[in-house]
Amino acid sequence: MGEEWSPFARRYNPLKCGSIDGTDDSAHDKGVIRALKADYRPDKQVKGDKYRTVFVARLNRDTTEESLTKYFATFGKIRHCRLVRDIVTGMSKGYAFIEYKHKSDAEEACRKGDKAVLEGYELFVDFERERTLPGWIPRRLGGGFGGRKESGQLRFGGRDRPFKKPIFFRKPESVSLPYGNEQRTRSVERRSHDRHRSRSGERRQRRHSKDGRHHRSSRSRSPSRYERSKKR
Repeated sequence: MGEEWSPFARRYNPLKCGSIDGTDDSAHDKGVIRALKADYRPDKQVKGDKYRTVFVARLNRDTTEESLTKYFATFGKIRHCRLVRDIVTGMSKGYAFIEYKHKSDAEEACRKGDKAVLEGYELFVDFERERTLPGWIPRRLGGGFGGRKESGQLRFGGRDRPFKKPIFFRKPESVSLPYGNEQRTRSVERRSHDRHRSRSGERRQRRHSKDGRHHRSSRSRSPSRYERSKKR
């Protein structure tokens, strides 16, 4: 991530968004590989102002357009509400797009609607990403944000699961410090080295003194020359 670090993706990159801190250099699941190979372009048939449209997910499958509109109208005037349904069964897929008349109302819906409970389900609300985030790849092609831990295909860099700040480990000598801090670091290293030397010296002294005491005690037990002459 060459630019200044941010917990949110400024451009969608499947490889980076598949990493908890955006530092991965290889794909760790098949979804990321599919997303890297995908050639996706936003649907030009989607109408409405992309900056006034919010994405609502984790809906109760029984929630209807009417109940959804009624709840989100509390944040402002709605221009259009589209609950995404399966083209074959007509059943709700659990997410929708809501376009507001004013951008401030969309911002209010994102701020207060996220994590609100509607018909027993906690909602996830965010701005539309398909037309606002460069390089966007949808979930069905291995991209997207969020994801469940059980799937093993988590995606980071979004509101639901932001990036964690990367931790870089550097050797002390490779870190450039401002003058003063560098001086202080050197003095700390020098003191540490001196302490090590002094402790080593103390250990040697104790060892030598111990050996000396042992030597003196052994000499005191042996008879002196005077004692030997008396025995004769």
